[in-house]
Amino acid sequence: MKKVVCIGILLGLVGSLLHFHFILLDSRIEVLTKSEMTLDQTFIDARGAKKVRLFLDPVLLKAGISDLLKELPE
Repeated sequence: MKKVVCIGILLGLVGSLLHFHFILLDSRIEVLTKSEMTLDQTFIDARGAKKVRLFLDPVLLKAGISDLLKELPE
């Protein structure tokens, strides 16, 4: 039974890595749904002045990063 639970947890973690962008901002972590199922750009460091680079990435724009960054306080 322990093996089944461990496998279920592992599959859940892998599934979340395939389906979500985890974006580290200055004060919090935001989660966006990916538009494609891939491991690319799962964790994104957007602290400081790095936020401007996110607007240039078409994968993140499709996922909705522009709406997320507009909500951030200056």
